[in-house]
Amino acid sequence: MNSADHRPRVAAERRERMRARLLECALSLAAAKGPERLSIDDVIAAAEVSRGTFYKYFDSPDSLVQALAVELTNAVIRSLHPLVEPLDDLAERMATGVRATLRLVRAYPVLGAFMVRAGWPVSERTQQFFVVVGADLRKGIRQGRFARMHGEVALNVLAGSMVGAMHSITHERVPRDFAEQTAIAILRALGLPEQEAAELATRPLAMPSIEPGALLWRLIEERDA
Repeated sequence: MNSADHRPRVAAERRERMRARLLECALSLAAAKGPERLSIDDVIAAAEVSRGTFYKYFDSPDSLVQALAVELTNAVIRSLHPLVEPLDDLAERMATGVRATLRLVRAYPVLGAFMVRAGWPVSERTQQFFVVVGADLRKGIRQGRFARMHGEVALNVLAGSMVGAMHSITHERVPRDFAEQTAIAILRALGLPEQEAAELATRPLAMPSIEPGALLWRLIEERDA
């Protein structure tokens, strides 16, 4: 095989390494200073690259935060999988995912700060949030578990409520059962009776386990260091 055949793969691997380097440097800075104070100058200094190199991957600090938010959101979805996947009831899956996510945000407020600044979830429909959670919502509507509504309406109910809850958790004093109250409100908006929503949202729930080495794990390590 000719050495030239390897060049596209090697170049792609180099680009991916550089992108990961920029993301990791940005993550460390954001964990220390807060995502709202993240600047291009800080990132290029930490990564030891030129401004031109940075702009090959991201066109602004906001696009960098968006990329980090996508990575972190996907990591959260993966951390919820062991808690949600064994559940057959779509409403219970929804309540569990909401509560577990908000528990993570309460334990690690910098995660919530990322999500709120990025407008979690970002609008790319290929993101895992839309693929995984959107599928559950649409299935629940088809099966009559949730009230009849357009799938986008259901996504907006969930995502809008979650962004508001994350903002409250990271900026206000909220009660200990705030995650449960949020889950109840979302289930009610999706059409469940109040008593059933309250029962589903108050079942015993373990704290999600974070995958060691993942970007979310490193964010937590940086924050706790």
